[in-house]
Parts: sequence; C-alpha cells; structure tokens
Amino acid sequence: MRITITGRNIDLTDGLKAAVEDKLGKLERYFNPDTDVFVTLSVEKDRQKVEVTIPLKGHVIRSEQVCNDMYVSIDLVEEVIERQLKRYRKRLISKQINEAENFRAEFVEAKDDAGEEDEPDEEIQIVRTKRFGMKPMYPEDACVQMELTGHDFFVFRNAETEEVNVVYRRKGNTYGLIEPEY
Repeated sequence: MRITITGRNIDLTDGLKAAVEDKLGKLERYFNPDTDVFVTLSVEKDRQKVEVTIPLKGHVIRSEQVCNDMYVSIDLVEEVIERQLKRYRKRLISKQINEAENFRAEFVEAKDDAGEEDEPDEEIQIVRTKRFGMKPMYPEDACVQMELTGHDFFVFRNAETEEVNVVYRRKGNTYGLIEPEY
C-alpha cells in the first residue's frame, strides 16, 4: 500500500508518521501493494482528527475519527476500516468481478477462524421510497429547506448548474455540497 500522510494545523512528527504507517500497515493484508491510502491528520481546538480515504474502483472506503489524543484517533480509524472491510467483503468483491483486483487473494478467499466462510452480510433493505418534484434552487436555499424539514441532507436541482446536488449537515454546524462529477 502507498500511504500518503498530510497534516493540517499540525506538525507531522516522525512519531506520528510511524504510528500511522504502523497501524494502517496492518491493512496491507487486505489490499494489493498498488493501493493508495490517503491520511489527513488535523487539529481543531482540542479535537485531534484522523481521516483515511481509500479510493477503489467503484467504491471509496473512508473513516474519520476525532478524539482528544491523535494516537487514539489513529487506532480507532484503523479498527473502523477493518470492520468495514470484513462486514462488506463479499459485497465489495462479488458485485463486479473486476473490483476484486483491488484486494489480495487471501482476503477475497478468506475463511473465518473455524475454517468456514464468513457469515453472510446483513441484508440491506430499503423500506421506504419517496418521490418529489425538484424545483431549481440555490445551495443556500436548499440548506434552509433542509433545516425546515429537519433532515441531515437535502436533494435538489441546482439553479446555477441544472444538475441534481445534495446538501448535508456536517459536524460543527457547517454544511457540505455534493455535486456530480462526469
């Protein structure tokens, strides 16, 4: 794996780099050597945040952990990614056979400790479908509408681009905008 570490509002000491490489190096047993892993360490007030993004063909594996100790955040982010991989392994690999190229053969064909295949993934069930008209609006207006509906996200047609976008509430009372990329 190729681990790229960046820092925001923090000096990347050799100790921090070693901790990231040591902890995330454990994930090498899942991925092929040419897999890129992007790690961002940041400090905001007393919050020590670690963000890990692993772009794969057709998927993105991501985790973000915040704690008052950077080393604890690093430990937590590795545990979350490992749990995600184990939980969704079959789904990640079986949907498109060419996606398996991102993973090591041992991970693709893994058995559990008893020598049997993993338990089946929890079935994802869509229990409700909503349909609604999307009138064009600006992202700021969509944020207001999102707040009025009490949701954490809002789908709308952007008045500037005429594309379908999503605004969402982020931690710290900020908002995000998701735009399609072609």
